[in-house]
Amino acid sequence: MTLPATAPAPAGAAVPVAPRPEGGAPPSGRDRYLDLLRALALVRVVAYHQFGWAWLTLLLPSMGVMFALAGSLMARSLERPALHVVRSRMRRLLVPMWLFGAVAMGGTVLQGWGPGSGGGTRWWLRMLFWVVPLSDPPYPSHLPGVDGILDGGWAEQVAVPLWYLRAYLWFVLLSPLMLRLLRRAPWPVLLAPLGLAVVLGSGRIALPDRVGAAATDFAVFASCWLLGFAHHDGLLRRLPRYVTPSVAPFVLLAGLWFAVDHQDPESGYDLDGIPVAQAVWSFGFVLVLLHLSPSWTSWPRRLRRWSGVIGLLNARAVTVYLWHEAALIATVPLIDQLWRFPVLERNVPWLLDSPWLNFLGAWPLIALCVVLFGWVEDVAARRRPRLLPWPRRSAGPGTVRGHRGGRRRQASARAR
Repeated sequence: MTLPATAPAPAGAAVPVAPRPEGGAPPSGRDRYLDLLRALALVRVVAYHQFGWAWLTLLLPSMGVMFALAGSLMARSLERPALHVVRSRMRRLLVPMWLFGAVAMGGTVLQGWGPGSGGGTRWWLRMLFWVVPLSDPPYPSHLPGVDGILDGGWAEQVAVPLWYLRAYLWFVLLSPLMLRLLRRAPWPVLLAPLGLAVVLGSGRIALPDRVGAAATDFAVFASCWLLGFAHHDGLLRRLPRYVTPSVAPFVLLAGLWFAVDHQDPESGYDLDGIPVAQAVWSFGFVLVLLHLSPSWTSWPRRLRRWSGVIGLLNARAVTVYLWHEAALIATVPLIDQLWRFPVLERNVPWLLDSPWLNFLGAWPLIALCVVLFGWVEDVAARRRPRLLPWPRRSAGPGTVRGHRGGRRRQASARAR
């Protein structure tokens, strides 16, 4: 987001960051703690989609964390006129998705997918969800593939991240209303989505598939988005310090109990397949993280070596999330080529078979996607496009370096 214009400062000048008022919103500079959480959440998403370990959804409920962080930044943005903010957020979300859709759908068309595969006129109407994803856009579940390179389910796998964009769009559109309701009745509004998740999870309300998917995702993660609002408004900080540490463990235990009681025989207690457990666990987890929030205006000494990577992940969060599945798919045929080298086949077959090699190999490909496609995030935000937005180091604790060209820009948090 872009904050109101400020007076120019000399190039390279250090700009003091205002202290955070007790119980109030964070200062205008970037909150490095939130940046760290977003970077960890992205890494966890990639790890989960590679390894599929159910315990990762408990260790760090990434989607709840990402929605909470986005909610906090959305509340901060809504200090400006709501229509302008919603339009800006939609542009930042949709433009990267359009590029992604052009590449992905171009591949499916080359594989023979078209109107005849999807139901005539209705197929064309559903294609509009690639423009504005109010519902899941269409994609083929099976294609011929490319022998030795792509299997027939590649399109379905590449499309995995699209549900997040659909849910995020709905949260953006509803944020002005949600924020107003939260400020009028904080705790009933915070807890209402959890009740909705329980009702929808009971199966007593039959909804069409598209409506049901959108409603369930909203119910599961709306409380996390609202916690982001509460974090920005200082609602959580106004609670007595003992309240959150006393309540959060019981919330987490309730989520864990529901996950164990409703676990799938095949996937176990994977929260992604247990919406109610996902909602409750994510709410409790995010509540703890935001309670602990130290609001770093500069990086702690132990994290400074990682500041560049963390900053890059934050600057290109949408790109990393959209393209990481494509990168994971691409590692498979590349690693298959290593079996052609007898020395590797004889001495390290365990390495060539290891999923860790795919996971590690995906990151250079994700970096390539950042270079090839990440600049569209700058275009969507109306910034000067950069191929690799490696952040500058700050001048020191409590300061933000001025940018070249003499115009000061407050370090502002992005939507994702």
